Amino acid sequence: MLTNIVDNLAAMSETPWPRPRLADAAGMGPLFGRSLAMRRVIVAIERLAHSSASVVITGESGTGKELVARTIHELSPRRAAPYVPINCAAIPESLIESELFGHEHGSFTGADRRHEGCFEAANGGTLLLDELTEMKSQAKLLRVIEEGRVRPVGGAMEIPIDVRVLAASNRDIERAVRDGLLRADLYYRLNVFTIQLPPLRERLEDMPQLIQMFIEQYAAKNHKDVIGADEECVKALQAHPWPGNVRQLRNVIERALIICEGHTICTKDLPDPSRVGDTGAASYIKMPLGSSLEALEKETILRTIEFTRGNKTRAAATLGVSLKTLYNKLNQYQLNLSNLSPPNSRAW
Repeated sequence: MLTNIVDNLAAMSETPWPRPRLADAAGMGPLFGRSLAMRRVIVAIERLAHSSASVVITGESGTGKELVARTIHELSPRRAAPYVPINCAAIPESLIESELFGHEHGSFTGADRRHEGCFEAANGGTLLLDELTEMKSQAKLLRVIEEGRVRPVGGAMEIPIDVRVLAASNRDIERAVRDGLLRADLYYRLNVFTIQLPPLRERLEDMPQLIQMFIEQYAAKNHKDVIGADEECVKALQAHPWPGNVRQLRNVIERALIICEGHTICTKDLPDPSRVGDTGAASYIKMPLGSSLEALEKETILRTIEFTRGNKTRAAATLGVSLKTLYNKLNQYQLNLSNLSPPNSRAW
């Protein structure tokens, strides 16, 4: 759900094509889209980028949340200052305060020098807190954001900072608040604006351009004389559900381009599911009405791990949970992975 900044816009279909400066790579290719959902995102970015307001960016894994955050920074008056992204889920709980706020020499065992935290590093610029709901030190974070001052671990003095804070998560943020994963006061402080990125399956009209963009990108990188994809190939790609979103599409196109023997990618160059527009059991789950939520969760976890060919890291990302949460669920339900179908080419 977007903020009123977008909801009050009239004639959204007349929104012009984004300015060239929106086309920044940032790991997943340019941010663009002719679909209504993406044009709303682009309009929101262009309207709010010039402020210093906090923004919460949500969306499934692989939809481009970090790209949106970087674009907001590069369109803002802070563009000449640092942009510092930090993945809160990737940092051990014992180190998160040191990484965010810094530490002084001798403040703990192993602190052999002063360490500048992310807030200091981003001073004057923008800090992205990715996967914020996985972070435990939320009370101290809220105080730093509200007061504009940070005290390094083991330090006696507070350091004034001027940082625009962006937050991103692949969770339902409001549900995370209800479940106690995110402090309500921190959420209300950060949620001046919200941008929700659409999954790839809801922006199919953007796929021909995304496909062409990735082909051009990886043709140059791999020194291949491939200029595009044929119509049948594009339709096959549009028929896939894309649980990994744009990131998954990018990887599929790179693979297809590498094995392509001509100047155009064809369906024979794609993995089996796209070759036939497969929407079978590897992509969808069917459960009878009356099934319990526990049974549905169990089946979803098992089939997702099967879909990712046993790759639990990818399965956790697809499910929108941390790897630790996935393992906890496997233990909780005592799920037997030996009953899964063997790995096959159906999972991209």
